[in-house]
Parts: sequence; C-alpha cells; structure tokens
Amino acid sequence: MKKMKLVMVGNGMAGVRTLEELLKIAPDLYDITVFGAEPHPNYNRILLSPVLAGEQTIPDIILNPLSWYEAHGITLHLGRKVVDVDRRKRIVRADDGTEAGYDRLLIATGSNPFIPPLPGKNLQGVLAYRDIADTEAMIDASTKYRHAVVVGGGLLGLEAANGLMLRGMQVTVVHIGAWLLERQLDEAAARLLQKELENRGLRFVLNGQTQAFIGGDDGRVRAVQFKDGTEIPADLVVMSAGIRPNTALAEQIGLHCNRGIVVTDTMQTVTDPRVYSVGECAAHRGIAYGLVAPLFEQGKVCATHLAEFGIGRYTGSQTSTKLKVTGIDLFSAGNFMGGGDTEEIVMSDPFGGVYKKLVIQGDKLVGACLYGDTVDGSWYFKLLREGRTIHDIRDKLMFGESNLGDTGHEGHSRAAAMPDDAEVCGCNGITKGSICKAIQDKGLFTIEEVRKHTKASASCGSCTGLVEQLLMFTAGGDYSAAPKKKAICACTDASHQEVRDAIRAQHLLAIPDVYEALGWRTPNGCASCRPAVNYYLISTWPKEAKDDPQSHFINERSHANIQKDGTYSVVPRMWGGTTNAGELRRIADVVDKYQIPSVKVTGGQRIDLLGVKKEDLPGVWKDLGMPSGHAYGKTLRTVKTCVGSEWCRFGTQDSTALGIELERVLWRMYAPHKVKLAVSGCPRNCAESGIKDVGVIGVDSGWEIYIAGNGGIKTEVAHFFCKLKTAAEVVEHAAAFLQLYREEGWYLERTVHYVGRVGLDHVKARVLDDAGNRKALYDRLVFSLDGEPDPWFEFDRAGVDLRQFATLGV
Repeated sequence: MKKMKLVMVGNGMAGVRTLEELLKIAPDLYDITVFGAEPHPNYNRILLSPVLAGEQTIPDIILNPLSWYEAHGITLHLGRKVVDVDRRKRIVRADDGTEAGYDRLLIATGSNPFIPPLPGKNLQGVLAYRDIADTEAMIDASTKYRHAVVVGGGLLGLEAANGLMLRGMQVTVVHIGAWLLERQLDEAAARLLQKELENRGLRFVLNGQTQAFIGGDDGRVRAVQFKDGTEIPADLVVMSAGIRPNTALAEQIGLHCNRGIVVTDTMQTVTDPRVYSVGECAAHRGIAYGLVAPLFEQGKVCATHLAEFGIGRYTGSQTSTKLKVTGIDLFSAGNFMGGGDTEEIVMSDPFGGVYKKLVIQGDKLVGACLYGDTVDGSWYFKLLREGRTIHDIRDKLMFGESNLGDTGHEGHSRAAAMPDDAEVCGCNGITKGSICKAIQDKGLFTIEEVRKHTKASASCGSCTGLVEQLLMFTAGGDYSAAPKKKAICACTDASHQEVRDAIRAQHLLAIPDVYEALGWRTPNGCASCRPAVNYYLISTWPKEAKDDPQSHFINERSHANIQKDGTYSVVPRMWGGTTNAGELRRIADVVDKYQIPSVKVTGGQRIDLLGVKKEDLPGVWKDLGMPSGHAYGKTLRTVKTCVGSEWCRFGTQDSTALGIELERVLWRMYAPHKVKLAVSGCPRNCAESGIKDVGVIGVDSGWEIYIAGNGGIKTEVAHFFCKLKTAAEVVEHAAAFLQLYREEGWYLERTVHYVGRVGLDHVKARVLDDAGNRKALYDRLVFSLDGEPDPWFEFDRAGVDLRQFATLGV
C-alpha cells in the first residue's frame, strides 16, 4: 500500500509530540516531511531559562535528536522557513525553493513574541526572548555589558532576569501591572515572590509604563525611558511582554484566523479539512492555549485523526499553572482571585515563605493559589476539575490530601501519600501510579531515567521535586512484587520475556527474524529495542546468532566511554586490580604521547585515562598492550580485591588470587547490565563485597558468597547466597548465577532487580539445589565466552568498524 504524505510546518514541541503519538499508532501510514525555521531539532523551549542561567546546555534540552528523525524515516529540513502553500496542488514551498507535496498538512508554527511599537525597538541590544538564538545573544551580551532591563514581569521575563543576574549583570524588571505574574498569582503571593527575588539581587519597577528605548551614538540601546520622563540605564533590553499566535502563513494561504488558526474539535482547520493545526498558533473555540499540557492534548487528538482512527475530540482544557520561578514553587488554578459570592480560606506564613489561598463557592473548590509549598496542587486541581463536594473535608482542606485521616504513610513524604490516580505532571498528564509503576517495572534510579520512560518533569520541570520524592520513595520499596507485563518498547506489544521465549522456542538467530515473528510495528526497530533484541539473540544462541555492532550503544560501538566534552575515557584491564611496573610505564608513555589530560584511579581499582580523542583510540589501545577493561559496556566491569592472606595480617583467604581467577573466567562476559564483583580476604570486607552483583568474603572455613547487591544511587545490600570451602566452588557457583542472570534477566535490568523479580528462592533452586543444572549453567557460560575476541586488538573478529575513528577529510 502506497504511503500518504504528511508535511508538518514547524518543528516545535506541540507538532513533534503529535508526530510521536502518530508514530505510536500508525507508524507506516505516512511519509513524513518536517520544515523547521530554526537550525535545531526539536528542543524544550521551556528549558531555555536554565540554559541562560548556565545550569544546562543546548544539547541538554534537545527532545528529539537528529537520530530520532532518521530512525523514523522523517525528512527534516532545518533552517528553512515555509513561505507558501498551494492548497489546490497541495504543495509546500520553503524560502530556499524546497518543495514537498502533501496529502495532509499540519501547521504547528507556534507563536511570536510581542514587541510593542515603541521608539528605539530596532536598536542593537533590544531583543525578544523566544528561541535558542535569542538565548545565545543574551549570553553573549552578559559577557560584555553591565546593565540589563527586562520588560515584562511574567514567568519568562522573571526567568530571563534571573539568568542574566546569575551571569553577572545588574537586572531591573519593568512590569506594567501592579504585581508580578498577575495572571498566575494574587497580590499577596506576588508580593512574597517579589521580596524573595529582591533578596537575591533583582530590582523591580511596577506600574512601569515604558515610553521609549534611548540609543547611544554607537546605535546600541543605552537607557529605558518611562512616561514620566525618568530613565534607567540599559545595555541590554529583553522584551517579554507576551506572545501572539504565528498565523502569518495561514492567513497568506487563505485559512480562517481569529486569535489563531481556527480549528475544530478534531484539530482540522475550518477552511480546509486536509489541513490540521496544533499548538500556540491554533485557536480552538476562541482560545489559543499557551501552556504545554493543552497543546499535548491537542497533539494526541490530532494524531488519532491523522491515523484515520476517527476517534477522539478535543473539547478544550481546564488549566492549572504550576511554575518554578528561579527555584520557587508556585501553583494556581481556577478562580484564584475570588470575588462575588465566593469565600476564601487563607494561610500566610511570610517568614516561612508559604502562602495558600483556597477559593470556595457553595460546597465546591473553585480556585487555588499556592506559594512555596505546592505539593497538594494536583489534588486541589482534581477537586476543582471534578467539581466534587468538599463539605466533609472542609476543615482539613487547607492541610492537604495527606492529612485526610490515616494514610498509612507516616514517616514518608507527602508525595508518597498521594493516591495513584493523582496527577503529578500536568504537562503530560502523568499520574503518580504511572510514575511509580515505571520506576518499579523498569528499575529506574535517576530523574533522567524517569523522564525518558514516562516524560514526567520533561516539559516545564515544575513537577521535578514531586517526581524526585516519588523516586526516592519507590526505589527503596519492595521489588519482589509480581511483575506486570510491559512492552519492550513502542515498536511492539511483546514483553521482554515474550521476546526471550520466542527466540528460544523458534530458534531465531537475527534481529529481522524476531521482528517478523513477533509482528513488530516498526520494521527496523528503534534505539530501545534493537540493543535488547541483539543481546537476547547472542545470549540465547552463542556461536550461532551473530552480534550486530550497530545495535549497541555508542560506548559499546566505540569500545570506550564517551565523556561530556566528546572525548573518551579508556580503562585497561588489570586482573583483580593488580598491575606491574611494565604496565604502569606503558600507561605513562601513552599519557605523554597522546597528551591525555587526566589520569584517575577508579573505585574499582583500575586506572582511567580521561580525555582521549576518538581518532587516537586505536593507537592508545595498541600502545597500552593491555586487554580491554570493558568499562564501557553492559559487561563484567571489574573484580575488586583486597590484598588478602598473601600480605594482610588479618587475611584469612587469598582474595587476590581468587579475584584474578574470577576475572579471567568472566572478563569477556556481556550481560543484561553492567556487573561488578568483589573478593574480600576476611570479614573486615575491605573490598566492599556486600554491595556487589557477586560478593565473596573469606572466612576461616572457606568463602561466603553474596549476590544482587548494588552500590548505585540506591544502595542495596547483597543477599547471602551460600558458604563454600574451595575457590573452585566459588568460581562455579558465581559463574552459574551470572549465567542464569544472563539467560533470564531483561535487558538493562540489574541483578538486584532480576533477583527481586524472580525471587531469591528461584535462584537458589536453580543454582544451589540442583548440582546438575549448576554445572550446565557454568558450562554454557564457558562455552559462550570461549574464543570471544578482545575488541581492542581483534578488530575484524569483534566487528569493530575502524572508520568511526577516522578524522573527517582524512
């Protein structure tokens, strides 16, 4: 079936979210072309403020990198502004002459900053704050000039002022209103905010009516003039006086516009049903929304109709505002100003920096305004949205949901006491239950992982504190709960276990075979499923299934750890943490020869060479003459040891020798996730064996083995597994457990989560209680590792593509 053509004009958050939703439900329906006026892929515009403040960088806020467009077969035209659309011939034309035909057109051109028509608005140094170019211009100005004026005391203006202040400028905020954020806060909350910001160094001019921008002889702005004739110095003026829907293209091609591009409940334009519009440029029932959550709701509805499902209607959004202004939490929803026949419940603690106002009409909550403590904002918004009576909880309403009787969560955070259906991330409509389930099912331990898997806190970021509380609470919970089925990724409905079972039952040997057998929705898979399926193939059928180097993450493809500046770190193998003078001399020579800027001893008793240029990697490996440390992969990393009975006066067993033996047996072992071992020569446990995937502790009568420990963000103490007499028994039992984990663990599942999922009794039954099965597991591991190449030296056998290390133009 021939694919239809979808062209999207605009490459922002609302439009790309529509494409993401479309690709989930109809990945093969369209050939997609995207035109973006900016030279950047889709990025989180809300996070420009942390970039300005120096807290993040441009790469940090990219939502969909170029590889995402490529993986989904999307033709992307960056830096090209669409200047015309022939709706009769259905052709889109860009300013450089590029053309693209369409069957469906999606206009997502967003909004433009409003710049009042004041004298001097075209002077150098007067700019809006809307995109990456504006942000970079402001950062550049902060390095050269002293005085900055921000016109507009809304959220964006305050964030711009804070960022410029953090970069060393003296900043004054000019606001035409009587108080800051008058659309989001009442006067009392706004005064608390202003006082806190003044304490940090910002200055404010309220009721400030700007009359003109005054320039100097060099053509650059030098002052802002008010209607009363007064002036304040300004080397930089940032306009943040609101936005207007960007309807220029729509109006030019004859689409009906009124406060935006007028759309129906299916997000189709009223003028042409082949043309859709979402985002800040669209006007639905007379409203053009500027908040992220409604725009994402629009995208979901639009996607269902583009997919020809014919379901879903967008009927508008009841919005709440949850903000974090320079680190201060704010929340408002509904009629928070009160008035009329409403009544107000107010709690104000200026010294503690907390203010709450609840507006009640009859027996219903109709508005809320919170400053400082916003953890109950989602609950208040739910009460408001559902219109439920608050008669029975009125006396406890001000104190939040966690104070409604016995919650059973004493001692835990208030976020933990929220019900599962409470909304945490308003931008993306993510509930507490969804976040906790993802943390438990996927073994998430960082806020970045939660954002990746749930999108919670990935948009405006105001819910980050709540998500972090849930993360801390849930990650320490009980991992032994029965696992629920979860798809391996959006490309399929099949779970990790179903993929593993199919590979074994059907003797599948290649990634395309798996995709065909299980009816993958995306023919070539994605960056999430390809590495997992590749690992399941090679761990199930060693020597038969061929490893696909391109289905590994970047570190594993380049066989070194990429660092934040684009260079790499190299960690050579040192058996059991031991080395000698010859190896140390070679390391020193390599550091000098390749001008490696940093050398560090790691926590795993290895030497890390940091700052290696990618093109130097093959030469570094060759000159080191040491085996790969596999510090870059889902592999055995290190076996940490103490000096044991060979040197230590307290040592009861030769931990160094056993550590070396374990590492030599296991060193080329790939696994679902990284694996770390440790061997301590006595119960003093100097090698920290109690928090390793496999920990061994020497005692007078032999060795104790502990399994499934973790020393990461959430430290997990390993489980006692068994006690053995000889080193040979330790090697067999440790290897058998790791092979069981290799065969049954899900990709990116640490041993702590694997054992929590299947249960310690299951592992003991397979390894300890069945000697025959233990021997079989050990033999299968030895068989799979036998003859495995060292990627640092055996490039061809290991499938290392040396072209990736070549300098461009060479």
